[in-house]
Parts: sequence; structure tokens; C-alpha cells
Amino acid sequence: MDKENAYVSIAKVIKVSNKRFMEKAIELSEKSMRNGGGPFGAVIVKDGQVVGEGMNGVVPLKDPTAHAEVVAIRNACQNLATFDLSGSVIFTSCEPCPMCLSAIWWARIEKIYFCNTRDDAAAAGFDDAAIYCEISKNLSERTLPIEQLSCEGACKAFRDWLGSEKKVAY
Repeated sequence: MDKENAYVSIAKVIKVSNKRFMEKAIELSEKSMRNGGGPFGAVIVKDGQVVGEGMNGVVPLKDPTAHAEVVAIRNACQNLATFDLSGSVIFTSCEPCPMCLSAIWWARIEKIYFCNTRDDAAAAGFDDAAIYCEISKNLSERTLPIEQLSCEGACKAFRDWLGSEKKVAY
């Protein structure tokens, strides 16, 4: 097989695998709804293997942070015994909200695959547009009041962290 045909074959295998992983994320979104959660599911894959799964648990768990992507990240980190998911990708049934997108960045996931867009989510009653808009504003212009207070104790904690031999950078 020549080099060009080998690349085409590899691309086909990747496409089939991606479809399989996305189908699993969609399956989790449907299961989530059956369990009282929102229609969101996510799968984290590393080296071709599923290492974490998550479905929306906001209502059943009474936890506003229990979005499918965050749950999948927690699951993958527990399964791999690490906080660093470098080398992994996430398949999620919907474009991640700002919180989930931030968690994906912090987890060092290298690529995001999604199906439904944020506009599709808004049409289904899950509108994150206000959050996206707020994030880009200066602190003094935000709808949710935010104010910095005296930080001597907090600053000391940061100084202590910088000098700590036990710190693990993340």
C-alpha cells in the first residue's frame, strides 16, 4: 500500500472510531434524560480507549456543576489517577458551556468534538449566551456584582505556595 492510501485508510479508521465515541456520548445524553437529567452526555478518550464518561446530573444530583463534560472529566481523572488529561479528547453531545469549556482547558484535553451547537442548546431551553457575554465584560460592568476585598491572608497563601516544596504545578 502506498503512503497516500495508508493515510486514507487511517483517516477512515479514525472517522469510524470518532462516530462510535460520539454515538456513546449521545447514548449517555438519552440515558441522562431517562434518569431525570438534561440531554447531555460526554466521553473522554485516550489512546483509542474510553477513559471517562459523564451525563448531566444537575437535577438528580442537585449540583449545578454536574454537567456531562465535568462529570466525564472527574470520572477520567479518577480512572487514570491524575488531574492531567493531556493526550485525551472529549466527545460531547453539545458544544460545551463556558464552565465546561474552562474545565476542559484546565484538564488539558487536547481536542473537543461536539454535535449540537450552543444555538441548538438555546432553542432547547439551555441558553448560555448571557454567560458568554458576561465573561467578556470588565468586572465593574457585569450583571452579577463582583468586588475585590482585602487580600493579605490570600496573598500570604500564595507566597507560601511559591515557597512550598510540596506543591504540584497544574
